[in-house]
This record gives sequence, C-alpha cells and structure tokens, in this order.
Amino acid sequence: MKQRKFISVLLALAMILSSFAFAFADEDTAAAAAAPATDDIVILHLNDAHCHNYADYAKLVTLAKDADLLVDNGDAIQGDVIGTLSKGEYITEIMNHVGIDVAGLGNHEFDYGMDQVKKIVNEVAEFPYVCCNLIDLKTGKPLFDAYKILEAKGKKIAFVGVDTPETFVKSTPTYFQDAEGNYIYSFCEGKEGATLYAAVQKAVDDAKAEGADYVIVVGHLGVEAESAPYRSTDVIANVSGIDAFIDGHSHTEFSETVKDKDGKDVYLQQTGCYLANIGKLTIAADGTISGENVPVEGIEADAETAEFIAGITEKFQAMTEEVVAKTEVNLTTKNADGSRAVRSKETNLGDLCADAYLNVMDADVAFVNGGGIRADLPVGDITYGQIVAVHPFGNMACLVEVTGQQILDALELGYSQLPGELGGFLQVAGLTCTVDATIPSPVVRNDKNEFVAVEGERRVSDVKVGGEPLDPEKIYKLASHNYMLKNGGDGYTMFGKNNKSILRDEVLIDNQVLINYIVDKLNGVVGEAYAEPQGRITIKLPASAVFSDVNAGDWFEAYLQDAYDEGIIGGFPDGTYRPNGQLTHAQIMVMAAQLHSKQKGDNYDFQAAKKEGGAWYQPYEDYCVAEGIVPAETFGAGGPFEGEENTNVTRGQMAFYFSGTLTDESYKDKKEVSLSDIDGYIFKENIEKLAKADIVGGFPDGTFRPDELVTRAQAAVFIKNLLDAIE
Repeated sequence: MKQRKFISVLLALAMILSSFAFAFADEDTAAAAAAPATDDIVILHLNDAHCHNYADYAKLVTLAKDADLLVDNGDAIQGDVIGTLSKGEYITEIMNHVGIDVAGLGNHEFDYGMDQVKKIVNEVAEFPYVCCNLIDLKTGKPLFDAYKILEAKGKKIAFVGVDTPETFVKSTPTYFQDAEGNYIYSFCEGKEGATLYAAVQKAVDDAKAEGADYVIVVGHLGVEAESAPYRSTDVIANVSGIDAFIDGHSHTEFSETVKDKDGKDVYLQQTGCYLANIGKLTIAADGTISGENVPVEGIEADAETAEFIAGITEKFQAMTEEVVAKTEVNLTTKNADGSRAVRSKETNLGDLCADAYLNVMDADVAFVNGGGIRADLPVGDITYGQIVAVHPFGNMACLVEVTGQQILDALELGYSQLPGELGGFLQVAGLTCTVDATIPSPVVRNDKNEFVAVEGERRVSDVKVGGEPLDPEKIYKLASHNYMLKNGGDGYTMFGKNNKSILRDEVLIDNQVLINYIVDKLNGVVGEAYAEPQGRITIKLPASAVFSDVNAGDWFEAYLQDAYDEGIIGGFPDGTYRPNGQLTHAQIMVMAAQLHSKQKGDNYDFQAAKKEGGAWYQPYEDYCVAEGIVPAETFGAGGPFEGEENTNVTRGQMAFYFSGTLTDESYKDKKEVSLSDIDGYIFKENIEKLAKADIVGGFPDGTFRPDELVTRAQAAVFIKNLLDAIE
C-alpha cells in the first residue's frame, strides 16, 4: 500500500476512535474537533526530475503527507545512470513507493523505445499515465488515457495529459515509425498548433461531460520561444475550460496566470527541474486557485522512503563506482553562471566527446548533439557512473558516408537557434567553421520541426575538414550515433535514408565510445589539451545577445557590433557593455594598438609580448610607441599623460590616440573642417585629421567639445569609422 494513503487510513481510524470521547464533550467542542482542518485541496507536482537528486523523493513524501494528490509532469525516468541501467524502471519503482497519483509523459519517457514506454505504463507503474495527443494513427485514438478523474475532498478533478510534439525530434523519431519509415503515431503536430489545441479541447470537454469539477492539464510543453506554437501558453490561449496548467519541458521556474480562449485567467506553474522545487497547487473551497514552488532544500527526508531508495541504489551502485579514467582539467557543459553552454557554443567537454567519435570510429568528421551531453566531469577520477551520466541515452555509434552538402546542411540546422539554445547544437571534431548569428537562420522545417531545406543566405561559412575547405560534392566519413545518423533525431533528416552508405552500424554504446577514447587513445588521462575549448566553432553573435545592457535598435548597436566582431572592443565579466560608462587612457591605447595592427595586417601577438611584472596594458603601450602612435613613456615621467593611465579620457585626448592609427594620407584632400572650440587646443591637429577623414564629427552647434569625457558608446562609433577607413 502506498505510504501516503496508508497514513491517511491511520488518521481516519484515529478520528473514528476519538469520536467516542467526543460524546462526553460539549456539543461545540465535538463539532470543532470533528471538522476537517481545511477544505482546501492541495496538489503537489514535479517536472523534469531526469533521475537527478532522486534521493530527494524522500523529501517529497514528507511534503505529501499534508497533500491530497501528487502529480508528475514527465521526463522523470531518464537522465542519469539509475535510469539508463534500468531503462527507467528503478525510478518508476520509486514513484510507485512515494505515491504518485497520476503522471504525464515527457519527450524523454520515450528514450528507451516505444515497447519500454508501454511496459512502464502498463506493467511497472502503479499509477495511471495520461496523454491526450499521442495518437495511434491506425486507430485514430489516443494510445493512452487522455485524462483521468480523481477525487479529493468531495470534488472531481480531471487531469488531462499533453506531451510536446517536439518529442519527434527530442526523443528518437524511428520509435514512432514502422519498418518502412512511415509515422504510425502522431502528437497532433499539424496545422500550426490547431490540431494540438483541438485534441486538448476535446479532452477538456469530455472530462467536464463526465462530471469533473476542475480540469488541470498535466503538460510537458514548456515556454521557450523555439517551442511555439506548442508552448503551454499557446495551448491555454487557444483552449477554453482549463482551470490550471502544470507544465514542464523548458526547465523554467514560474507561477503566473494566462488568459484562455475566452479571456479567463488560467493558473500556470512549472517547478524548474531536478527536484529542486516541488510545485504546490491549492484549490480553495471557493474555487480560487493559487500556488507556489516549494524548495526541497531544508526539508527532512522521510526515513522509510530514504531506506527504500537506498535499496534501489544498491542494485546498481557497484558498477557505477568503478574508476575507469581520470581528468586533470574540469570538463564542463556550462557557462560561468551555470547556464547550459553545450547547447549554444563549443565547450571543452563537447570537444572531448566529439573527438571520441572521430578517433574511435576512424572518421573524417564527428558530430555530437549538445543535448546528448548531460553532465560535467570534474578534476579527478572518472567513474563509469559519471561517464554514463555524460551520455545517458544509450545511443549507438555509427559511421556513415555523406556528401559535403549534407554536412553543410547539418551545420545550418545545428546553429539555427543561435543565440538561443538548441538540443541539436553540434559539437564537432575534424571540422572548423564560422557562424554568423546576426543573419536570420535560413533553415526550413516541417510541422514536426524536422529539417526540410535551406532557403536564403547561410549563417555557416569557412567550413574546413582536416584544414582543407569542405567540398560539397565530396564524400566524407561522418561519425555520430544512431539517434542522429539513422533515426532523424533533433530533426537531422538530411541523414538517415539520404546517407550514401553505412560503414559501421551501431557498434558501441555512446558512453563506451567515450571510455574507449580516454582509456585507449589518451592513456586513461584527459590532460591540458582539453583545458579550454579548442576554437573549432567561431560564432558571431548580435551585440544585443552578447551584452545584457545592449538592446536591438540602440543608436550605437550597429557600430558596437562591428567593433566587437573585429575584437577591438569588449565587455565586462558580468556580461555588460556599459555604453554610458567612460574609458580610461589605458583602455583607449589598447584599442589604438589593435586598430593599427589590423590596418597593417600583421596579426601582432600582444600576449606573447607581455613582460613579466608588466602592467596589463604594457604590450599595447610598447606597440604604440614602436609604431609612432604615441611618444615613449606616455604614462611615465615627462610623458603626455604621466600617471593618468587609469583616469578617464576626453574626446580630444581620444583623437590624439586614434589619429596615430590613420596612416592613409588621402584624408587631407577630403574636406575642410571648422570646429569653433578647438583653436589653441593641444590636440587640434589630431582632431582635424580625424574630422577630415570623417572619423569624428562635431555637434550641431559647430563645437567638438574636446574636454567632454568619452562614453563607451561614442568610442564604438569612432572605432567603426576607423575600421571603415582601414578597409
């Protein structure tokens, strides 16, 4: 018997026995004692646990002792070694034990194949799964129950399940196809969301017709922009009759209300992921719905459940703790702020995983989807369990022959969502490329979000394989796994039936590929070569995506974009540009040195010129002195800016630095300059030189205002103009 329900029975018995005492009490006291503590219905829910922190299910039990119903929103059984080694069954056993009342399906419930999904739902789980939009195309009916009505405190509550149509590409497409590659299942993905909305509306209407007092959607849709038109917010806006929507998939934490098709407020909530929070949804006696996300940190674990989970862990722990290698560097999937870097840029762990496929499979090029790299490897021993956590899906390594054109199309798809995240973002080996994310993606997809074509200007350029330009007509050996190369995972339909040949077919599980590479090729040690990403993917991002305080359409944005792309100007460690901030003398001189080096085309290595004990700007100052841009000892005794290296620069002083970078003499014949406030100014000639060349200009009143401090936004404009002059 489920523990939470067993406790409820004990409480009921206690109330019955205690009623004998009430006979001897006064009537008011007896009535107060017999009344329930509250008429509120409390529903706890969780989403995207992904097998992480699974010991915290014992804390969920503690919270659930005061709740009426417990709901899971999907992506529970996959994501770590406990899921991989049991194909989701161990986690399902834990979910049985804690007393899950109803569950929805997430895209990753399908990662072990359709037969295993059916086994989990029909044989292993002691609770119902619901999904209204997974349709068996042979029958035209939902494969599982569209909804389930449960009772709590005299009210009938219908739970309608909805899973994202992105499951086609965010699990394995062939799981939903027959042997000929025809789809035999649908997630109601057609007509720009209309088919999905209709399926949800039908389930809601059917549940109400069956007498449901409240309808709650158990969704796995998310709120990310790239998931439109299948987001929870899209469904709510196009359906009526939903009272609350508990969501998953996007790993976001929020509680808010969204207007439905009829303008009614629908409460929408998601807990984040990895059991960090438990969602609490409360239906008050008057029908008002509210909620909160309750952090599990600090909650005491239920002792009996913790013991049960420990028993599950013992079943597979011996294998997971076996040390198979070591690493001398931290191998990561994350940015410094903890966000997922592996889905939007090259990482050192991404390089390692791609190199494993390249070398073990003897390929020309290797691809690994960023969404398939799920855990970090910290410095120290590497266990089997850690390797499985990196590659938990059990994908099988393949080697195929493809054309260069197929590789080009794959790169366009892989980098189509930049600067946003994409599970199909490609970590690469054997190949280098440049991606211009300021160009709108030219990728065309079908209603299942699969690749169809490239139409328009491509983002990806300068693609080289083995150091040589990629030939679209040439045949290359490409290594990856069956998920991408055979099954169309993440929408990579340019492979599969379009491959020229399969040279090695599902020869090793993905985590074994990684183990073999580290052990056999790296002699068991990941060394300094992987300390940093190796520069295989060069990404040009919009300035508004790079800097948190720069917005698309800012007056200086286009100027900053060019200066940033050329590496002349950058931001701060906190991700800001600070356009209204000032620049120091040292910072301006660094820019002047880099501009001059670019003009000469000498690719001067400033870091190599750094002297031990020298100031951070020392190599730039030395360069400027050597090139005649500034006099010797600019900041030293007798120099023009003695001791002022860290003070702010004026407009006139900036002209002094930048004028020395302009070696083209044609500016002399361009135009006459008349600025009313620079006569007698120390840097008059420098200002006039730049003004004649259209590098700087005056204000509408004819002044230059040489003593005003330079803002970082203004500096970006000057640098862009200088770059144009250089070209």
